[in-house]
Amino acid sequence: MRGCRLRLPATSANLGPGFDALALALSFYLEIEAEESDEFVIDVSGRNRELCSAVKNNLLLDTYTEILQTNNAPVVPVKVRMVNGIPLGMGCGSSAATRLAGVALASHFGGLKWERERILTAASLLEGHPDNTAACWHGGLSVACWHGKEVEAISITPGARWKAIIAMPARPLPTRESRAVLPESYSRADAVANLQHVALLTAAFAQGRGDLLHSATQDWMHQPYRERVCPLLPLLAPLAGRDGLLSVTLSGAGPSILLLVDADADMLSVRQLIDSAAGESEPVELIECTIESAPAVYESL
Repeated sequence: MRGCRLRLPATSANLGPGFDALALALSFYLEIEAEESDEFVIDVSGRNRELCSAVKNNLLLDTYTEILQTNNAPVVPVKVRMVNGIPLGMGCGSSAATRLAGVALASHFGGLKWERERILTAASLLEGHPDNTAACWHGGLSVACWHGKEVEAISITPGARWKAIIAMPARPLPTRESRAVLPESYSRADAVANLQHVALLTAAFAQGRGDLLHSATQDWMHQPYRERVCPLLPLLAPLAGRDGLLSVTLSGAGPSILLLVDADADMLSVRQLIDSAAGESEPVELIECTIESAPAVYESL
C-alpha cells in the first residue's frame, strides 16, 4: 500500500465568547509521512520529541489502533516520520491535530476509505468537541456544532489579512485542570451576552472588521474563571486595542494567549509591548504566525 502524507495546522479555540464552538487555524503544523512497516516506529523532530516518539501511550498510535479495531480492520504497523511544530498542552490544538492524524492514517492503511467529513466526525467524537478538529481539518475560522452524531462545520476565510501571535508560557496546562475551574451553570444574562458577542465576532471575521474584534471577543463563560490558572491572560488582556493589537484571548483552554494583530502593525513594537506587559513572571515564547485558510493536507504518496 502506498504511503500517506498529512499536514495539519495548529488551532486556537474559543476566541473569547465562542466557547466550544469557534476555532482558528494557524500557520504552524504537525507534519507526518507514514508507510507500512514490520513494527510501529515513530521518528520525530521538532517540539516535544521525547513524548511524541514513544510508541507506548502515544495518542497518535492509540487513536490509529482504536479506529481500526472498532471497525474490524487489520492493525497494520506503520513507520511514521513526524515534524511536530505544535507544542503539547499549550492550548494550540495539539490533541485535535493528533486525533485527526490517527483517524486519517487508520482510514488509509486500514482500507476504510472514509471521506474527509467522516474522518472529522470520528476525530471529534474522540476529542469530545468539534471546534479545534474542524478548524484543523478545514482551515480558517471554523464554526462547528454537533447535529446528532455528525459534525456540522463551516470555514470562514477572514475578510482581512490579520497577523497572529501566540504568547506561550513555559509550563503546560492539562485541559482537564482548566475545565475544572469552570462553573456548572451560568446566568441567563451571561449566556445572552456570550451569544451576542459570538455572533458579532463571526460577522467581524467574515467582513474583516478588525475594529470590532476587541469588543467582540469579550467573554463571560470561561476566561474570567480561567484567569487564576492562566496568569498570562490578565497581564496581556489590557493590550487589546493598542498599537495594532486587535484582540487578546485565551488560546483554547490555555495557558497560551492568542493575539490578533493588524496587518500593518510593526511586529517588533508589538513584541516589545507584549514582553513589557508579561514582565518577569515566567519566560514567555512568542510564536508569530498567520491564519491558515487552506484545509489540512491528506494525500497518498
